[in-house]
Amino acid sequence: MKKDEHSFLSPQIVEEASRILKAISDPTRMKILYLLFQEECSVGHMVEVLGVSQSAISHQLTHLRHLRLVKYRREGNTYFYTYDDEHVVGILHQVIQHVECAHNE
Repeated sequence: MKKDEHSFLSPQIVEEASRILKAISDPTRMKILYLLFQEECSVGHMVEVLGVSQSAISHQLTHLRHLRLVKYRREGNTYFYTYDDEHVVGILHQVIQHVECAHNE
């Protein structure tokens, strides 16, 4: 690439990246993704572990599903969720490690 040439992101890439970063910046969604990185969970288990209402968990899971960040499987009447994007969970994990390291300095 010449000195005067620049590489630009397409508007679609910018929009999608922005939506994903906004999604993982929400505290409840961050907690959900971090938990799902550790284990597959039902909504009831997430409510119990995270101390967040069932309606709030369900609302956030719907948002995360639309972004294809989580997926689920059904077993009887119970839905079990897990993360669906290794890259996004990796980014989240790196940010958490960065913050933990900064606090330990």
